[in-house]
Amino acid sequence: MTRALLPPTLLCAFLAAAALAAHAQAPRLDTRLGTTPSRVIPVDRIVAVVNTEVITQNDLNERVGLVVRQLQRQGGQLPSSDVLSRQILERLINDLLQVQLAKETGIKVDDATLDRTIERIAQENNLSMTEFRGALERDGIRYPRFREDIRNEILLARLREREVESSIVVTDAEVETELARLAREATGDSEYRLSHVLVLVPPQASAEQIEARRRRALLALSELRRGANFAQIAATYSDAPDATQGGNLGWRPSSRLPSLFLESIERLQPGDVSDILRSPNGFHIVKLLEKRGRAAVAGVQQTQVRHILLRAREGLSEAEARERLQRLRDRVQGGADFAELARVHSEDASASKGGDLGWVAAGDTVPEFERVMNALKEGEVSQPIQTPFGWHLVQVLARRSDELSEDRKKTAARQAIRARKADEAYQDWLRQSRDRAFVENRFDER
Repeated sequence: MTRALLPPTLLCAFLAAAALAAHAQAPRLDTRLGTTPSRVIPVDRIVAVVNTEVITQNDLNERVGLVVRQLQRQGGQLPSSDVLSRQILERLINDLLQVQLAKETGIKVDDATLDRTIERIAQENNLSMTEFRGALERDGIRYPRFREDIRNEILLARLREREVESSIVVTDAEVETELARLAREATGDSEYRLSHVLVLVPPQASAEQIEARRRRALLALSELRRGANFAQIAATYSDAPDATQGGNLGWRPSSRLPSLFLESIERLQPGDVSDILRSPNGFHIVKLLEKRGRAAVAGVQQTQVRHILLRAREGLSEAEARERLQRLRDRVQGGADFAELARVHSEDASASKGGDLGWVAAGDTVPEFERVMNALKEGEVSQPIQTPFGWHLVQVLARRSDELSEDRKKTAARQAIRARKADEAYQDWLRQSRDRAFVENRFDER
């Protein structure tokens, strides 16, 4: 249920969100008999300390149980319980560390933003909030815990944006080089679906530590060469955040891949596994699952769209704004002219043009608006939807595929370079943050 319920990005974050301390219940002495009760009550214990906070065995068990259910639904092979627990504990430690950093630096997520995010998740699963909460409970996920985990995921995204992505610089020369490379690859295979194993090497590692990590990567590679399941090997050996999802990276355009990966996978056929690749982060093994051409993306899909916008304010609550738009939608369905209703009721600058936003492409509107727009057929009117700007009715008028202008090509290239640099910089930043923090892993203290 959870796999269908959560979008992949949020699901990954939720499975590894920061742990909350559990309450332990110790056995009590029976003073009347002078003996302990015959029934033994398990006592929770601390499995990791991260600065001033702890992760308990109960926290870890809860996450392990959730990941096991996910892997079983996906039909994946499970690593040993000990290996899986170690992998998930590392994710819990890293996420708790980042949540602490976010809070220390004043990053907050207000309840209104959190509510909108959860409502969007429910909408994407075609569920009302009541149905959504019921689905979570049936899957063994307590709604208050889910809510706080999603808050933490938003915190982590904002932290990454401020600490890493805001400092990324892309030069004009890099953009021109990227455009030239894309032109050479216009008719070639330049999108890849990959899985990977990452064996991390700690900062300032000694020669002995580096050699130990290299041997671990070699052991993983030797098992893969003998035909072992890649997802199981990733879950067993990889230190990457996606290890428990089998190391799946999904589809990546060549522009989003480090040159180290690209040079290796260009020599691979689907199903092949690379040799060990060395980067500043550690040792990598990459498996090429599929590859495809990019000819279909030479142009840009554009949508002619119009909308009616209402903003909640004093005298008009969120519920009232939604209800007013629902009535307007009913009128459109009954034959009323959308443009005329937009001129009279919309609170957007586009009202004078009948709500017409013109031709828009991917990234031109906020994600909530774009998702609904992309799902509509030509002429169809959406249900009322909420974005950071307010409540909308959306109508798609037409669609077309147009050649990318030079400005759009440069913008797309700049975004791709920025994303690639941000991925690499984030891993470096996370390793350095971990190195500066006080982390005590007590997993082996039985």
